[in-house]
Amino acid sequence: MDTSKELLFFFSALGAFNGIILGIYFFFFTKKRYFGNYFLGALLLALSIRIAKSVFIYFDPTLPKTYLQIGLSACFFIGPFLYYFMKASVKEIHVMPKSWKLTLIFWAILIITVGILFPYSVYPQLWRDYFVELIYIQWFVYVVFAGFTIKEVLKKIVSRKQKANPAEMWFGMIYLGNTLLFAFYFLALINAPFVSYLSGSIIFSFILYMIISILLYRKKTDDLFLLNSPKYSGKKIDSAEETILLQKLENVMVEKELYKNPNLTLQDLSKEVTISSHQLSQFLNNNVGKNFTSYVNEFRINEACKIITSNNKLTLESVGYDVGFNSKSTFFVAFKKHTGTTPLNYQLQASLV
Repeated sequence: MDTSKELLFFFSALGAFNGIILGIYFFFFTKKRYFGNYFLGALLLALSIRIAKSVFIYFDPTLPKTYLQIGLSACFFIGPFLYYFMKASVKEIHVMPKSWKLTLIFWAILIITVGILFPYSVYPQLWRDYFVELIYIQWFVYVVFAGFTIKEVLKKIVSRKQKANPAEMWFGMIYLGNTLLFAFYFLALINAPFVSYLSGSIIFSFILYMIISILLYRKKTDDLFLLNSPKYSGKKIDSAEETILLQKLENVMVEKELYKNPNLTLQDLSKEVTISSHQLSQFLNNNVGKNFTSYVNEFRINEACKIITSNNKLTLESVGYDVGFNSKSTFFVAFKKHTGTTPLNYQLQASLV
């Protein structure tokens, strides 16, 4: 391998490796856990697998066909992850809808079943003639769906009549980069002139380095992940999503007894349910009808009532501290607000029962 090919291999392979690292970053290490970023992380991982396959097969065609099968299988998830990333961000979706789960499970079962029954190493012609076409058709359809999802953003970027904000430029860049990547792979598939099979890998590396540069050198990045203004929109989420999020909140509050932490913050709770603090605050205000403090204090007061009813030997002050209040006065005020009576009266009534 001459020097030019070595450099080409290095930069292409490095792009795939960095894609995996960046994908893991969006999964586990972003400061604020925006739901859409999980799909962005999954998208980068799927793309990295596809790119890695292209790079290694291009430079070593004698590698086992299993690598080809794994790379092509990853393509089945690139389109869905791109579309769900855009949809979750534009619509401010906080938890994964059931239809999304079923769709991803369907694609997973399909590609695993095909891979087991018709492995590439045994049926290469079947993959080339049918499965690869299905993969690219599915990928193209999801790219179109994703484009419709952010069509207003794309119009703003292209027309330049209005200045696009950083988030709109960020989403536009990710979408256009993925579209360009698909286009180069498709052109290579149909043996278009002047397009190399490795072109997609080079484009991916270039896009990835742009993303990394923005994340490294931009002092503020939170505004990149929210397409809509952080101000309250007054809009409630739909009933199905509301039920899921309410159950998720109650589970973490009860099972982990988060309310017993006197220093519990909105940010702490939002991390537990993997949505932004803004989204959680908006959900509590618009859908639950309570602010964060009232919501948490309700759990504390319910627990205090249970303790007072079952054990009259504890002082009321100690009960307040046990359930998460950091002062006696705060406990007494919150107790009366939520029950309509004082802790002492509640204790006396409980002792008479």
